[in-house]
Amino acid sequence: MELAAILFDLGDTLMIEETEIRGTEGYGLSADLIDGIGDAVRTLKARGYRLGIVADAHVETVHNILRQHDMDQLFDAFAISEQVGVEKPDARMFKCVLDALKILPQDYARVVMVGNRLDRDVRGANHLGLNSIHFCWNERYPRTDDEPTCTVRSVQELMDMIVRLEDGVVATPEVFI
Repeated sequence: MELAAILFDLGDTLMIEETEIRGTEGYGLSADLIDGIGDAVRTLKARGYRLGIVADAHVETVHNILRQHDMDQLFDAFAISEQVGVEKPDARMFKCVLDALKILPQDYARVVMVGNRLDRDVRGANHLGLNSIHFCWNERYPRTDDEPTCTVRSVQELMDMIVRLEDGVVATPEVFI
């Protein structure tokens, strides 16, 4: 299956939330990235994937963090809760970025959403029929009944799973270990 796009959450999916430094206005100014995720996103972009951000955050936070790591030009579309006016798992967050990428509903099954929150990222993606990858590299958020397409625990597993999805290998929820 040729993937139409790969969407990413920001906090604890690209950046490590615990390292975020906020300014006096409450916007994130900087943060460390999860080890290897910057190179992974650059590799995906170089392979021709269309990339999007779906984040519950301030617009300035998203752009500050991405600029800090020279990643701001890697993403083709953004759905940021402050701008959209709702938060995940609201379908409008996902539809905003899908519309910006000109992905039609019949192609939603060819989109991957990568996020760390079952109750937001996975639930919202599943509701629209997207492939959901639960990036569970830490235990910050509790388990829920929401079943992702798959769960990965490292950047390498994430990259391997994207290849497997592209190859049509994954058809049921699984944990990739």
